[in-house]
Amino acid sequence: MAPAGVPIHLQVQRLLRVAPFTAPSQPPKRRQVQGWKKQHLQRGMHGCCVRVAAAAAADGAMSPGPDMSLSQRVVAFKEAFWKFLRPHTIRGTILGSSAVTAKALLENSHLIDWGLLPRALLGVLALLCGNGYIVGINQIYDVDIDAVNKPFLPVASGELSPGAAWALCLVMAAVGTTVASLNFGRLIGGLYAFGLFLGTIYSVPPLRLKRSAVAAFMIIATVRGFLLNFGVYFATRAALGLPFTWNPSISFITVFVTVFATVIAITKDLPDVEGDKQYGIQTFATKLGVRNIAFLGSGLLLLNYVGAIILALRMPAAFNQKLMIPAHAVLGVMLVYKTLKLDAAGYTQAAIADFYRHIWNLFYSEYALLPFL
Repeated sequence: MAPAGVPIHLQVQRLLRVAPFTAPSQPPKRRQVQGWKKQHLQRGMHGCCVRVAAAAAADGAMSPGPDMSLSQRVVAFKEAFWKFLRPHTIRGTILGSSAVTAKALLENSHLIDWGLLPRALLGVLALLCGNGYIVGINQIYDVDIDAVNKPFLPVASGELSPGAAWALCLVMAAVGTTVASLNFGRLIGGLYAFGLFLGTIYSVPPLRLKRSAVAAFMIIATVRGFLLNFGVYFATRAALGLPFTWNPSISFITVFVTVFATVIAITKDLPDVEGDKQYGIQTFATKLGVRNIAFLGSGLLLLNYVGAIILALRMPAAFNQKLMIPAHAVLGVMLVYKTLKLDAAGYTQAAIADFYRHIWNLFYSEYALLPFL
């Protein structure tokens, strides 16, 4: 915190001295010079502002002041922690685990024991800790990229210090691993640790596999698709005293969500192209272009919906046709509408963000349908 009485212009000068403007090193082709100059002037101004904000945070200007009450500090931390957990991923984890658990219970309703509820809540806690660790460690190592792409995230904005972020990640990893191992056996404990390992090598150097488009989508598809659905279904049946067997609905949702997670993995980078290019992160969006990836993701999801309809028609005894066919038809039509709307909007940042939110809403919808399929 700057001493009281120091003129504001001197405070700004001092902050600017630790936030120098860095000019781009490699000019583009001649025909792109004018646009390049404007673009990099804007980037330079944005980068300078981000560095000033970061310096101010380090200097105490953006941290809770001494005049803040304890309750205000607690509220500020809770808000930063909530953003740190990336709420849209939390909703997917809770809804996915709840839907798979509900499906296993509805299949064996005579075995339902409310005494198992505390154990189920511990399972949700472990999943949320794993989710929080993976998205948290990513924010720690993506802080420079997030300053461009997602400046609202708490580490990039300075609301949460790197030290606090590390402490939260380590606590969540330790709590989640302990809960999973002690309450759900060696297999689930091992799969849980494997999921954390995949989340780590996705973000952390030297591997930092998010730099590889193929490796990145394979990790996300594995964690969101196979590990979550298989792990939760296995653990639920084990809690009911039943051996594991694949159920048609669980087999369907595992394959469906694995494809869906692949789409999320390639479309999540649509809003982040500028920052990813700046920091050398190779994604499908930076390599193939935003429009091509949007259509590719929509095409894969549309095939997913067509496959679900065909599966219901071919296996009427295994699925609820009256729900599965019209529901997936409606979701497919909504997807086509949103894709065409994105194309008509010219792929603006607002349109891309709306499209990506809709992808997640479709993801939530599938799990909401699962117990009734």
